[in-house]
Amino acid sequence: MKLQTISVSSAAATTFIVISFLMATSALPVPQLTLAPRVHDGSFQSTNWSGYAVTGSSGSVSIAKGSWTVPAIQGSCPSTNQYSSFWVGIDGFNSGTVEQTGTDSDCQNGASTYYAWFEFYPHPSFLINGMTITPGDHMTAQASFSGRSFTVTITDTTTGASFSTSAKVRSAQRSSAEWIAEAPSSSGRVLPLADFGTVSFSSCTATVSGTPGTIGSFGSSVQVITMVSSSGAVKAQPSSLSGTNGDSFSVTWKSAGP
Repeated sequence: MKLQTISVSSAAATTFIVISFLMATSALPVPQLTLAPRVHDGSFQSTNWSGYAVTGSSGSVSIAKGSWTVPAIQGSCPSTNQYSSFWVGIDGFNSGTVEQTGTDSDCQNGASTYYAWFEFYPHPSFLINGMTITPGDHMTAQASFSGRSFTVTITDTTTGASFSTSAKVRSAQRSSAEWIAEAPSSSGRVLPLADFGTVSFSSCTATVSGTPGTIGSFGSSVQVITMVSSSGAVKAQPSSLSGTNGDSFSVTWKSAGP
C-alpha cells in the first residue's frame, strides 16, 4: 500500500511483476483497493500511513520483519464502509513501489471483516483465501529480496497457517523498510479508517546494507509517521519505540478521516 501525505505526490514508477506463486488467491473484496506508497510533502505526516520506517540508500534494504496482533473493530460498524490494514514491507516511503503483506480489520456492509493479503504495488492486492483471520491472532510477516526477486511471507502463529509468494519488481528502489497501520485507497482516494483501537507491533527488524537490527538500532535513519486527515486532524498516532533495543511500538486509532 502506498504511503500518501498531504500535498505533493511522487511520480509513479514503471513496474513489471511476475507472480511466481499465487496459492488460493483472489481480488480483495473492494474494487481497486490498494495499499500504496506515501505521497509526501517533506514531513512525516501521511493521509494513509502511521507507524515506522527505516530508510537507506537505493539497493540497501534486503529484509523487513515484524509481528502484530490482529486488532478487533471497536464498537458497532457504521453504515459507511471503513478499512484498516496492518503490514510489514519494503519500499514506498520515498519510492513508487511497495512489496508487502499483512492483514485487514474492516467494516464492510455493517459487519466486522478480517482477512490476510499481499501486494506488489502498483499491481493490485490479493486476498489469501487459505488463511482465516480472527481478532487476537498473532501474525508474523517478512518481506525480503534475494537475487532478482522479492518474497513476502505471512504466518498466523495462532493457527499455524502460512503463505509465501515471490515476484520480480522492476524499478523497486529497496530504500526503506516499513511497519505500518494504513487506511487503504480505492479509485485514487483514501478510504475512511476503521476504528481498530490499538494495534501492537513487536520483533520489528530490518537488514540494511547487510547489517541486521531492530528499528531503534538504526538511529537517524528511523522515520516516525503520523496519519492525519487532509485538514490535519490526527487519524492514527504511533507510540514511541519500546521493547528490546526499540523493536516494538503501537498505533492508536484517533479518527476515521479521510
